[in-house]
Amino acid sequence: MAVLVGKKAPSFKATAVVNGGEVINDFSLDQFIGKKYVILYFYPADFTFVCPTEIIAFQDKLSEFEKRNTAVVGVSVDSEFSHWKWLQTEKKDGGIKGVKYPLVADISKTISENYDVLAGSYEYDDDGNVSFLGTPLAYRGLFLIDKQGLVRHQVVNDMPLGRSIDEALRILDALQFFEENGEVCPADWHKGDKAMKPTQDGVASYLAGH
Repeated sequence: MAVLVGKKAPSFKATAVVNGGEVINDFSLDQFIGKKYVILYFYPADFTFVCPTEIIAFQDKLSEFEKRNTAVVGVSVDSEFSHWKWLQTEKKDGGIKGVKYPLVADISKTISENYDVLAGSYEYDDDGNVSFLGTPLAYRGLFLIDKQGLVRHQVVNDMPLGRSIDEALRILDALQFFEENGEVCPADWHKGDKAMKPTQDGVASYLAGH
């Protein structure tokens, strides 16, 4: 698994469904550079099981991300047509109606490959024939991208393991606190907790208080 932390987030331009049903053909991460933080997350597939719980949970906390000047973007290897249909399906029928943030269509799987979350790889034989080894879906990858377009945090779960949206918010708070105050955030830090100066005296003072 590639470590993207500290590197520029791989850019892409793709079709996405936004605002719960509007299809746009040139959605790009570049629109956020210099303006917003981004939580970019991958999920395996539309019309599955763990996925709608995460997608809806991000929507339920969307106002919290927006308060932090952060865009939430979901990606799977499904088509925009599949995304659109799922977005029109009521929750009682297993759908995600009411989700407003962008869902990107990665049919070519290149975005998933570039973020190294694809659960398999393409192989070529001696005759140049291509086959896919593994599962042609994305693991549950999540990437926090800062306003300069750099990845500052990443986590990847296997497909059966749903993520914590509260943890994504906590990491976002920690990054923004560090940027604003220059202090670093210790284990299990939450907004409002004491942080520490990144010096030997700073850590000694912090530990002395615990």
